[in-house]
Amino acid sequence: MTFRFFLQPGMATIAAFRDGLEDARLERTPYLSAIAFGGERRGARLWEGVISTARILILGVVIDVVYQLAFLDEFHPEESAVIAVLLAFLPYALLRGPLARVARLWIARRRQVD
Repeated sequence: MTFRFFLQPGMATIAAFRDGLEDARLERTPYLSAIAFGGERRGARLWEGVISTARILILGVVIDVVYQLAFLDEFHPEESAVIAVLLAFLPYALLRGPLARVARLWIARRRQVD
């Protein structure tokens, strides 16, 4: 079960890197800023994150269901959902903006060299 605490945030980091790089290429507002202050685009940007992490969220819920049924002999769906969001979506949301900023700097340096 411990591997889950590394696997899900690791996968979320990969998804955040991929989407942050795309944000940098398109010169979009950082992810959490767009969600917090984005106005009408807030829902669309939030949905992007959900879609990007959907497989990770589903994998987390499946792992938690198997664990709960195998070791606890009962199932708590709320616990599964909360743990999946904390281990997958939260790292994704926190890392996407900073990774986009780093990618933006990297892209700017490449343009200066070329």
